[in-house]
Amino acid sequence: MNETLEFRLAAGEAGAIGECYRAHAPAVRSYLRKHVPLQDVEDVLQVVFTEVWRFRHRFDPTRSLPAWLIGIAHKRAIDHLRARTPATVPLEAVADPTGHDGRVDGEEIADRDRIRRALAALPYAQRQAIELAYYGDLTQREIADRLRVPLGTVKARTARGLSRLSRILPQVAA
Repeated sequence: MNETLEFRLAAGEAGAIGECYRAHAPAVRSYLRKHVPLQDVEDVLQVVFTEVWRFRHRFDPTRSLPAWLIGIAHKRAIDHLRARTPATVPLEAVADPTGHDGRVDGEEIADRDRIRRALAALPYAQRQAIELAYYGDLTQREIADRLRVPLGTVKARTARGLSRLSRILPQVAA
């Protein structure tokens, strides 16, 4: 029987996870520091090693243990970043755009007002998808993750909302 850490971990040997943590936590921590906020590194590190133990049966002991650990760390870092709520600023608080000469451009303000009023006429779900895409600068996948709805639902809401906007905008007075 092979007595390497990889085989003992995959077999579920009691002390293997502690040894794995002592041997590989510094490298995983270093990886996480590059991808998650510093104050969250230790929390994500604990999640990584909890998963290592929970899913040890999936690990092939003939493969690279460090690569497997970094793969889990990568996935948990992404999950952690997606779960965070980014800071948002209400549209009303954003300064009015300036023209080419540094003064406020009246036409742009009027257009912005028309768009706000047209958006307000949309059903909430469609307006939310469009605002997250255009004002929140999120991809459709990120919107789906944030709203916890299928990607197809986000695509449909966005398409329907944009179609409806194209019909509403000409009717909204400038």
